[in-house]
Amino acid sequence: MGYVEDLRKLVGHRPLIFVGAVLVIEDNNGRILLQQRKFPNGKWGIPGGLMELGESTEEVARRELLEETGLIAGELHLINVYSGKDHFIKAENGDEFYVVTVAYYTNEYSGILKVDQTESINFEFFYPHDFPENMVGSHFTILQEYLKGRSK
Repeated sequence: MGYVEDLRKLVGHRPLIFVGAVLVIEDNNGRILLQQRKFPNGKWGIPGGLMELGESTEEVARRELLEETGLIAGELHLINVYSGKDHFIKAENGDEFYVVTVAYYTNEYSGILKVDQTESINFEFFYPHDFPENMVGSHFTILQEYLKGRSK
């Protein structure tokens, strides 16, 4: 059992602050890897997750990518850090939390893409003009900032 699950046993559904990381993966054709998540409701987003005790945010991004996709990330580059009242989440089970998300990107990765079906429905590379409409709002914001910075 992980840190978040252990903590929830102690505090129930009360609001907490969690740190997480996401990783934007861009292939050589300019496509972005998106994850269709089981929760919330099949929305598309960026691979990532919450920090475990003792991890750095870079380690979170790498671990989550490996666990969810089977891919190994190369050098990571910081996009931005996202936090504040706009990053409050109430999960379907009633858990409440504010998340501090550290977003990275890389175009260096190796491995064979596979879907961990405990958390994901699908993974697919999309051109930015073809992103699905059903996206996690905060992840769409991260992608827009990444794409804006990429074009400079």
